[in-house]
Formats: sequence, C-alpha cells, structure tokens
Amino acid sequence: MSLSGTDLLRALEEALRDVRREEDDISKRAARGAELLIKHRAQEAELYHQLGTLRPDPAARARITALVRDIDEAAEAALSRYDATFAEAEAELQQIEAGLARGNADRMSLQAETGRRDSELKTLAAAARPRLGADDDYAARLARGRRLDAISKQLRAKLVAAEADREQKGRPFRDDPLFMYLWSKGYGTESYRGRGLVSALDARVARLIGYERARQIFVLLSEIPVRLRQYSGRIEAEAEAARGEIAKAENTALDSAGGKTAREAIEMAIVRIEMLDRENGALLDRRDEAIAGRTELALGREVAFSIAADDLDQVLAQDDLRRLLAEARADAGGAAATIAQQIEDARQRIKDEGDEIREHGLRLRVLGMRRRDLEDILYELKLRGFDNPHARFASEDLVGETLNALLRGEISAAQFWDFTRRMQSWTAPGYGGPGGGWGKLPGPAGTGLSRQRAAGHPQRGLTSAA
Repeated sequence: MSLSGTDLLRALEEALRDVRREEDDISKRAARGAELLIKHRAQEAELYHQLGTLRPDPAARARITALVRDIDEAAEAALSRYDATFAEAEAELQQIEAGLARGNADRMSLQAETGRRDSELKTLAAAARPRLGADDDYAARLARGRRLDAISKQLRAKLVAAEADREQKGRPFRDDPLFMYLWSKGYGTESYRGRGLVSALDARVARLIGYERARQIFVLLSEIPVRLRQYSGRIEAEAEAARGEIAKAENTALDSAGGKTAREAIEMAIVRIEMLDRENGALLDRRDEAIAGRTELALGREVAFSIAADDLDQVLAQDDLRRLLAEARADAGGAAATIAQQIEDARQRIKDEGDEIREHGLRLRVLGMRRRDLEDILYELKLRGFDNPHARFASEDLVGETLNALLRGEISAAQFWDFTRRMQSWTAPGYGGPGGGWGKLPGPAGTGLSRQRAAGHPQRGLTSAA
C-alpha cells in the first residue's frame, strides 16, 4: 500500500518525539549519577572521619575533622551549583520546545487551510482548464516551458557527469609532476615566461611527455563543466521565466472562474509557512546547542562542577588519608578494618557510577545523531513539499522497517532520504508540487540532504496542499 506525505510527516515527527523523550530521560539519569558521584565522595570522607575518631592523637583527630568538614562544604556547594545550573538548562530547553510546538501547531493549521483552499481551486481549475487548453498562446507557452524544463534537467545530468569526468579523468594529469610543472608555468600559452636554456629544457620535457595534446585534453576536461554550468544557468533562468508566465495565465483563468480569494489565501499561507519554517530552523539550532550544553552538565563535564569533583578526588587522595586507610586495613578484625571495607565499597560505587555515566554519554551521543538525522530528513521533506497531501510514496515500509533501520543506525539519513525521494510521486498527473497548481512545472531540486546547521539555512519551500 502507498503512503501519503501527511502520513510520512506524522511518522517521522513521532519518531523524533520518541528520540527526544529518551534523550531527556537518559540526561536526567546521567545527572542523578553525577550528583551521586559527589555524594559518594562525601560519604567516603565521612568514613575517613569515623576512622579519625579512632586515632588516639587529638591533633590527628582534629586534622581529619577539619578536612572532612572542608570536603562536606565543597560537596554541598558543588551540588547546589549543579542543581541550579541543570534546572536553568532544563528551563531553556522547555522554552525552546514550547516555541517549536507553537510553530508546528500554527503550521498544521495553515496546512489544513491550504488543503481546503486547494480543493476549491481544484474544482475551479476543472472548469478553467478546457478554456485555457483552447488558448493557442497558453498552449505554446506550456509547450515551451516543458521543453525548457526537460533541457534544464538534461543539462543538470550532463553537468554532474562532466564534473565526475573532470575529477576522475583529470586525476592522472594532476598526479603527473612533469605535466603539472609545465601547466603551472603556463607552457604553451601566452603567459609562459621561460627564456634561453630554461625554455629549451621545458620544450624537451614537453616533447617527451606529449604535453601539447595532454594540455588540450586537460583544458577540455576543465572547461566543459564551466560552460555547461553557464549554459544551464541561462536555460534555467528562461525556464523559470516560462514558469512565471504559465502561472500568470493559470492564475488569470482561475481568478476569472472565481478562484481569486482562494488563490490569494494560499499565497498568504505560503509566505507564513515559509516564515514558520525559518523560525523553526533557528529554534532547532538553538535546541541542538541547548541539548549539547545539558549533556555536558548531565555527564559532569560542566567546568565548575568538574573542577569541584577533581578537587574532591585530590583531597581524598591526600597522604594523611592514605596512611589512615592503610593502618585501618592492617587492623584485622577491628572496627577500623570494618570502616576500611566500607571505604572500599564506596570507591567501588564511585567506579560503577562513573562507568554507568560513561554508558549514558555514549547513548546520548547516538541519540543526538539520530535526532539530527530525523531533523534533516524532516527539513528536506518540507523543503521539497513531500509532506503535501498530494505527495504519495510507493511503500508503507518507509515508516516501517526502513525507518527502524535508520533509528538502529543500519542506514544513513542520506540513504533514507534517497529511498524516500525514489518512492515519491504526485497523485495528479502534471501536478507541480507545493504552490504549483494544476499546470505549473516543478522547479529544479537537488537530490541530497541540504540542511546547513547554525551557519544559515536555505529558504524552505511551501509544504501546503496548495
């Protein structure tokens, strides 16, 4: 069975919510573990205090008591700061999530409205189509637009092939030191400045390696992509202008059939949806940074907290305490030996807690990758308009085993997107995609993932059912 664009959007967003819930849960567990590490160190210090009370020397007991008091104060200060900082990080994340939720709700409302308006235009287009079809000027414009679009598509394919040839077939030339020596000097061109013996030696090298023929081939390999790109740009500009002319004629026909209100409502929705998508992209970048900061906190890597933990470790490793522990271990069967064993148990708990926090860190890293994968796919889905109700996907497996394979890390986001793109089609023949109406040709689009993080986002296309 096939899958609608709306269904795919819903499934991906639900998967993203699941990842976020697990991120939040593990972050909180890691944070509790980081707090326990400090508390276990304080407990270890208290056990040293108990050992100190068994010492006969009052001065020694006083030193241990003062040391433990310092440790308790440091631990309390570290925990207090940690709790406050973690709460601030959580509050920031909640604020960002609330902004994303509002934006998504507004977007869904706009999508629903454009869907209703699109249905109105579909009925009106059925009445306008025969009249436009009989218009020779429109028919000629449509034919020209389709021809230009086909040429543009062919040129893009040729450009990709030419760039691959430049890279692959040009490599032997770039790897040849003699050829590149002459090439860098501009040998065989007006820019060459060799004189006398140098010129004679260069000429000898050129004859030896067949430089002139090689240079012609290398120039051709280098120039073809440049020329194709220039020509492709001109054709695409013409195709874009043709799309505008076609859309103008269609809009006029639709307006005459009573569709002006619906059409303008869709156009306004397009602007609002694009604005929401840009705002959403900025919020996603903020969330990514906020989650990264909270993760550092949860794993005990926040600078002040990490310094406090290291300071406690150094204090607990002082010579006075190590001697105290060694003496207690030697007191076989005595009270000191019992306390010494409790210290060993506390140290083991610290080690176990540290190991668990490291495991949490590894899982959070994986979840962060999965979250970003899903965000990038959702970005592309909306950019291409594939969340449009008119979009269809040939297999429900896209939100079944294929999505699960992505979440398990068995396939990459790029592979998932490539599969998505190949599965996609439109419900109506000639449907131009988001904002395209019933006759407008779709604009060119790349095939890979295109989201740029934090350094600015490409403008997102309409994702409504317009």
